[in-house]
Amino acid sequence: QVQLVESGGGSVQAGSSLRLSCTFTENTGRAECVGWFRQAPGKEREGVARICTRGCAPWIADSVKGRFMLDQESAKKTVYLQMNSLQPEDTAMYYCAAAADRCWSVGFDQERFGFWGQGTQVTVSS
Repeated sequence: QVQLVESGGGSVQAGSSLRLSCTFTENTGRAECVGWFRQAPGKEREGVARICTRGCAPWIADSVKGRFMLDQESAKKTVYLQMNSLQPEDTAMYYCAAAADRCWSVGFDQERFGFWGQGTQVTVSS
């Protein structure tokens, strides 16, 4: 079992920045890959970024590349999603999730991410 807790969401104006945090606890399971996903109203959930918790380059989706960045503090078991130049289309519920396999193996296959946080809402107004 892996538990994940997101924080850092909020309501901001277009052009602003937010930094989301995902802190995970590995109980009986392992979080080899931590991913960020988002779901906007009326849309399917999509992968935004992912990173191996034990060493690999972060991968950022094309839709947010150049604006979003991913890093982590391994000692704190926390993964951060830095979101810059936010736009109204970034409005969504943001979730972090953990997979037991390395990121190169799972991609953004949501079925491979067995553990999910409750989500944090990001609202961007124009």
